[in-house]
Amino acid sequence: MSRKLARLHAAPLITQFALAAILVPAATIAGAAGVSAQTVPSAAGPATAGPFAQPSTLPFHAPDFTKIKDSDWQPAIEAGIAAKRAETEAISASTAKPTFANTIVALDKTGTMLDRVYNVFSQLTSANTNDTLDAVDTATSPLITALDDEKYLDPRLFARVKAVFDSKAGKALTGEDAMLLQTTYARFVHYGALLTAAQKVELKTINTRIATLETQYSQVLTNGTAAHAVTFDNAAQLAGLSDADIAAAAKRAADKGLAGKYVLALGNTTQQAAFLQLSNRDSRRKLWDASVNRASSGDAFDTTKITSELAVLRARKAKLLGVADFATFQMYDRMIRTPEKAKAFMRGFVPPLAATQDREAKLLADAAKADGLTGALQPWDWAYYAEKVRRAKYAVDDAAIKPYFEVWKVLEDGVFYAANKTYGLTFKRRTDLPVYHPTMRVYSVFDTDGTEIALFYYDPFARPNKRGGAWMNNFVEQSSLLGDKPVVVNTLNIAPPAEGQPPLASWDDVRTMFHEFGHALHGMFASQKYPSLSGTNVARDFVEFPSQFNENFATVPEVLAHYAKHYQTGAAFPPEMLDRINAAEKFNQSLSFGETLEAAMLDMDWHTLSPEKAATPPTTFEGEALGQTGLRTDLIPPRYKTPYFRHIWEGGYAAGYYAYIWTEVLAHDGWDWVEKNGGMTRANGDHIRKSFLGQGHTKDYEVLYRDFTGHEPKLEPMLEARGLADGTPKK
Repeated sequence: MSRKLARLHAAPLITQFALAAILVPAATIAGAAGVSAQTVPSAAGPATAGPFAQPSTLPFHAPDFTKIKDSDWQPAIEAGIAAKRAETEAISASTAKPTFANTIVALDKTGTMLDRVYNVFSQLTSANTNDTLDAVDTATSPLITALDDEKYLDPRLFARVKAVFDSKAGKALTGEDAMLLQTTYARFVHYGALLTAAQKVELKTINTRIATLETQYSQVLTNGTAAHAVTFDNAAQLAGLSDADIAAAAKRAADKGLAGKYVLALGNTTQQAAFLQLSNRDSRRKLWDASVNRASSGDAFDTTKITSELAVLRARKAKLLGVADFATFQMYDRMIRTPEKAKAFMRGFVPPLAATQDREAKLLADAAKADGLTGALQPWDWAYYAEKVRRAKYAVDDAAIKPYFEVWKVLEDGVFYAANKTYGLTFKRRTDLPVYHPTMRVYSVFDTDGTEIALFYYDPFARPNKRGGAWMNNFVEQSSLLGDKPVVVNTLNIAPPAEGQPPLASWDDVRTMFHEFGHALHGMFASQKYPSLSGTNVARDFVEFPSQFNENFATVPEVLAHYAKHYQTGAAFPPEMLDRINAAEKFNQSLSFGETLEAAMLDMDWHTLSPEKAATPPTTFEGEALGQTGLRTDLIPPRYKTPYFRHIWEGGYAAGYYAYIWTEVLAHDGWDWVEKNGGMTRANGDHIRKSFLGQGHTKDYEVLYRDFTGHEPKLEPMLEARGLADGTPKK
């Protein structure tokens, strides 16, 4: 799973000790809920946790899906809540002198049962949900956030944490111990430990409502995206799509009881893959309208009231906590620490991008006119004519490319191959471990010395009960303190094949496969003592760095030659086609970068509002915000419009979507270092792993980056890769 100044520059890096953001399941991101311990339905304890009462007996404590029933989830979650509450209360009520071990480390060890349940549950509610799971999510997410309130707003517990933080022994800590102490103390302060009793009550009330709304938003959007799939009456309306895509649309319709018709499912973004080939303009318009209105058409799937209330509540929460706005609240532990710096960073891209959009808009308008289009170019025309120009100018045709990218071959002979050559990893497919969907695969991951270091689950294909996008999750997070090794899952939304056809990936899908595996490596290589500092438990504007960095391996000639082979003929991917792809990727930055920058700006605008301004109707505010970007939002709307911007309303990226752009800067600059130091070598792999990929949040982020490259991040490699460097002032 990304937002202006006449001078382009990097936001100043923070030199202080950065404090980690804990990546928590989507339903818990709201913070603490305002329900007292007495009002939370509790369970009797571990005995009611069913299959989660003890760690799974499968390798690495992987979830045993054969033993989990839908009816197990709610009692297991409630048992996990009760167990964590008891563990935390024991620390809070202790009469022993507070020490690093009995307070800070003890806190990091709490909640193992709840994590055991919720790491799996949160994956299923995102990737394979149903009405029962949705109901459990609705019922339990406020209870989980209530648990955070009890913890962070408990004055006894904070007094113990502060005593350790202020102690001579605490100040003498070093390395990972020092980081754990500092992040723990900062998190208590951040989440309201210094508020008055009355303010804490108000915060609980706000947090309860936020937790409920975020869960509701997720469910409504998932269901609405599926419900607004577009039905076409005949194949002629899908002219331009491949035979395989048309067959898949026919099957999708038949599965919905619409035999003889054709259904195109909606992807999670504003743009839809079919726009590239769909030659029928009326069909493009129909698909466009369904995409942009999926969550704002006034039906049961309209999210605008939810997003409006969330915006107001978040602004109120920030004001209560004494900060300027919700973005300031969110960014306290980021690599870029303030919304002002993030906005300045983003504004710097506007001049070169705006010039590119004006130039490409004229180019596409001329192409459309030559094609017989009458009237002005419209948003639903942009991708279609950009693809025509791209194919004509660079001879790149996505339909001709896909046969070279069979999904499982890309994974095993591409993604895994690159990891083997760079890091020495090997992978062995397993069929003895249960999965939650039959199209998944599972692999054991072995280190250079043959040690099994992780389990890797892969869930690649789209389905109606899976939310859009792609992501990495941990079923089990690494921690030497707890004796746990990582169990990692990558989830994507590649279009499933028609019956009897091989699963083929678009070039964008291929990039995404490498991207998500970068997250997976970040989790697999985790070698930390404390769970809260392990692996991907880093700030939003650092967590996307390993994933974007890993995308670069997709086009390393040796790697590409190993996985890109025609599924019918076995023919190698033509080398000149890669050259054309690389050249073509600099074309249409108007859309590919523009929609991301616009979305990032929109996110930051939403989260720098006062409570009063946040009450503006979402469509009205969005129009105002986009009108001030200086970009062609009339032709290129943001990648996500407000009502279906899941990243920021439920996915944990509130005031954080800019991270995709910032970490792209890191990724291109980091790859520039790799190319200048020998390329894809084992020595470089060891350096990457030692400097940042295996370090979790054991050091400050800029220290991790300097350990890798030896310098501060540079913008130029990213601008060059995007084709935006010409005429842009240097940093």
